[in-house]
Parts: sequence; structure tokens; C-alpha cells
Amino acid sequence: MTAQHQIRADYDARTIAVYQAYSSAVADPALRANRFVAPFSFNRMTWIKPSFRWLMHRSNWAQKPGQERILAVRITREGWEEALSRAVLTTSDPAAVSRAPVHVQWDPERSLRGAALNHYSIQVGVGRGLIRTFAEEWVVGLTDVTPQVRKIAKLSQGGRATQATRLLPPERIYPVPPAIAKSLCIDA
Repeated sequence: MTAQHQIRADYDARTIAVYQAYSSAVADPALRANRFVAPFSFNRMTWIKPSFRWLMHRSNWAQKPGQERILAVRITREGWEEALSRAVLTTSDPAAVSRAPVHVQWDPERSLRGAALNHYSIQVGVGRGLIRTFAEEWVVGLTDVTPQVRKIAKLSQGGRATQATRLLPPERIYPVPPAIAKSLCIDA
């Protein structure tokens, strides 16, 4: 049986990939600069998601208005773990959530076709107080994966799920320090 709450991600010894969906107006300048720049908002929470399929469900495979571009955002594992260490579950006491610099929520993971699975995917909201740190210190690279997204969607919709699945980013269980796992209800 699959553990209910684990972080599944594409990561290496130094970085982890998280995904975000943007309009071209935000994505193009960010890609040119290889970092987030205006009109990216440094004044509101930004949600990062290590689950590629969950973001595909959320953005309708880059079809929702304002979410037509999918960026793979490579951030340092040090930054990722700092965010997690400062996070509060959105189901916590409302006063604690309002003061927290980072919010975490668990949503049902999604299949290739968007069906809810019986385990959860983590979403991490980086608050205004950490946005500049996220953008200027944690982010080490941005990649436009929109063409890959469109290819996967076309294959899946055409009944070629096996070929579509081969194009998904490799996600495996991310090892979380025990104190972080306990505070965010991550299964061992």
C-alpha cells in the first residue's frame, strides 16, 4: 500500500524540481533572465509543487487561462528544506497559519488522466516574507517544459498512455528530515 503523505519529486544531490504554471507574460521574462523578474509578483504567496501530475491536473495540461506555460523550477535542496522547516499545515490553528512564512497543504495526487489517487501530493506556499529569498537564492534554474506537457497530453488523450507515461519526469520519494516529517505529517 502506498503511504498517504510522502513527497515524491525529481531531485538530485543538490536540487529539487518544483513546478509552476504561468502566463507567457510572466514566463517569458523569467526564462530570459533564468530567474523570476517582474511581472512575477514578489508581493503575494507563490505555490510550488514537486508533483508534475498534480500541476497538470491543476492547470488542465497548460490549458487554463493564465496557466498556459509550465516551468520546471530547480531550487536548492537546502532552500526546499528551509521552506519545509518553516511551514505550517493549512489545517492548523488559523492564527498559526496566518503568522507562518510558509504554508503546506496535502491534496490528492492525480493519475495521468487526472483521477484522484489514494495518496497525497504536497503543495508549498512560499509567503511574501520569503519570496525574494526563494527567487534570488533558492532558484538555480528555470526550464520551460510546456512542449513536453503538450506532447504528454496529446499522447494520453490519443490513448497512448504508455508512451505518455515514459515522458513524465522521474519522481521518487524525497527523504525528509525526521523533525520536518513529524511537523508536516509526512509518512516515514
